[in-house]
Amino acid sequence: GPTRKMPLTASAMDFFQLFVPDNVLKNMVVQTNMYAKKYQERFGSDEAWVDVTLTEMKAFLGYMISTSIHHCESVLSIWSSGFYSNKSIALIMTQSRFEKILKYFHIVAFRSSQTTHGLYKIQPFLDSLQNGFDSAFRPSQAQVLHEPLIDEDPVFIATCTERELRKRKKRKFSLWVRQCSSTGFICQIYVHLKEGSGADGLDALKNKPQLHSMVAKSLCQNASGKNYIIFTGPSITSLNLFEEFEKQEIYCCGLLSARKSDCTGLPPSMLVNPETPQSRGQYRIRMKGNMSLICWYNKGHFRFLTNAYSPVQQGVIIKRKSGEIPCPLAVEAFAAHLSYICKYDDKYSKYFISHKPNKTWQQVFWFAISIAINNAYILYKMSEAYHVTRYSRAQFGERLVKELLGLEDISPSH
Repeated sequence: GPTRKMPLTASAMDFFQLFVPDNVLKNMVVQTNMYAKKYQERFGSDEAWVDVTLTEMKAFLGYMISTSIHHCESVLSIWSSGFYSNKSIALIMTQSRFEKILKYFHIVAFRSSQTTHGLYKIQPFLDSLQNGFDSAFRPSQAQVLHEPLIDEDPVFIATCTERELRKRKKRKFSLWVRQCSSTGFICQIYVHLKEGSGADGLDALKNKPQLHSMVAKSLCQNASGKNYIIFTGPSITSLNLFEEFEKQEIYCCGLLSARKSDCTGLPPSMLVNPETPQSRGQYRIRMKGNMSLICWYNKGHFRFLTNAYSPVQQGVIIKRKSGEIPCPLAVEAFAAHLSYICKYDDKYSKYFISHKPNKTWQQVFWFAISIAINNAYILYKMSEAYHVTRYSRAQFGERLVKELLGLEDISPSH
């Protein structure tokens, strides 16, 4: 849970600033102004530009965050006269001023000569965010590695023409997380660029198991020696990775797929389905040391690799129609933790910022901000302040937008 006690009067802004404090926002102000100056030296002066201030930067973020609650396709809809216009916040800043800040917005204005990393423009922000996650929250023992649901807003996709969909560029990165499976708090973010010849590019890692193994190691670099249990999907599950993690006192439970997983070192007899028909709940086990390979049948064969649970411990999966189906404890634990993550995706994925810039680093930035707000809300729900005000996720987002725009005082109304 949370590592610090927040006061009863803590606002949405207070929780958000656990991850994005004023010093980070001030750096955005400095870097944006530096980039504007450099841009104008190169391409000619811009008479309409005045240096951005901290108050304006907060308002700029507030406008962007408002698109996570009202899913307008363009943030500029706020100033329009259409369905997504928002007169209550449109008066804080003119549209032309907002567009100027958007044009010059930067987190790192200059590239240093040593920089080879494709995400150098956002890495300092991601590092700062990671420090905030680490210091504000202590995760439970059970955690999940996965790619969170950050797809397009389904309402927009349903109303989009085929031509508009083709025009939209595919994301050039994949975003992976390590997530506390009992609260949904995202403990760590890992961004992997899909293009590029550097060590972080997909060109350097042609085979997917090697790539996913690298992603898993990066996400668990701060987890060694803490006896965490990590749940993984088929793309990450592999015997070599689990054995490596066990040496670091990280234990695993993963779903295995003969098609998607790296099955090196596993007995082939367990990877093919038996010819004799099986009844639901039946399973076979092969063990080597602490590692167990379980093949369990329930309308199909499911294979699990684990060193976190004893294969002889019994569990049960409850289905609404068929009742209780017996299974090893590892299978029950895996199903429970992954169903929680599905609930998280259903509840929080619709609150990702709708703005879709062309630049990859900006796409990553808005996704990271969205994750920070979801984490802030999870901490708010676990605090005493929640028992005073009881905001829903949408109300929390609206409150944060108003506080960033300076439309109301920071202390919540009772």
